[in-house]
Amino acid sequence: MREINAVLPRDRGAAPLDFVIAVMAFLAALALGASLIADRATEGWSRGLAAKLTVQVVPPDSDDAKKVLDRETDAAVRLLRATPGIAHAAPLSDAELNALVAPWVGQNGITSDIPLPRLIDASITPGEDVDVPALVARLKQAAPHATLDDHSRWITRLGGIADTVRYSAYGILLLIAGATAAAVSFATRAGLEAHHEMVALLHQMGARASFIARTVEWHYFTSALFAALLGTLFAMLLFLGAGGLERFGVDAVPFLPPLTLAWAEMPWLLLVPAATALIAWATARISVLSVVRAIY
Repeated sequence: MREINAVLPRDRGAAPLDFVIAVMAFLAALALGASLIADRATEGWSRGLAAKLTVQVVPPDSDDAKKVLDRETDAAVRLLRATPGIAHAAPLSDAELNALVAPWVGQNGITSDIPLPRLIDASITPGEDVDVPALVARLKQAAPHATLDDHSRWITRLGGIADTVRYSAYGILLLIAGATAAAVSFATRAGLEAHHEMVALLHQMGARASFIARTVEWHYFTSALFAALLGTLFAMLLFLGAGGLERFGVDAVPFLPPLTLAWAEMPWLLLVPAATALIAWATARISVLSVVRAIY
């Protein structure tokens, strides 16, 4: 192989190809990392929501709405605290309720004359299940104006969002893999066509197509592996930088989960250079064999 590498010179297009592969690997690592972040964030949010129950007591349309609201709120809290599997249940204070609605009505838009719905925050004991339908039935008897939300609707939506992000990342990875294969195929064919006379001379000297293919494919394998490792390293540094910003209290992107990977998740990104090198190897081999056999 070393002798043929000296005979078949490194083409001038190799450096641009290495740059393209590094960029492709960088984008692929970002897509894979985004998928891992979305999975972790969704799992954490779903776990947190699954351990919570929220009871809303709506004020009735009557003159004594505030009294009824207070009475039913107290009854709902007592019922929740007496329910097996409920670790904690407490109503939100007036200040907490005002803080929740302030973004929509403003601080000056809330008056004591308007009875706000009462919210009760309940936590489920870890490892225990709560019979939600039975609890809803008992709650309707104790507090007719109360409704219970087990957040199952939001958990389902979060799962759908995670699936969308995951499949989008897979689609991006497939597009990047196809673009990488096309770039390697073009570079391989262009290089062999440029050295047509040299390849023909090697054939006359007894070199087989498979022997030339092994040499060229190894060259593209090592070049792609190095370039993809470089691109993946830059992606890792980007994720680490986002994590550093989070530790200083700066959100990389507001309203999104922390855009950083745990150290245990970093090895998954190494699949990118491994897959890139294998794609380059297979593409180069197929391209070389087709071109060389056509020359022969």
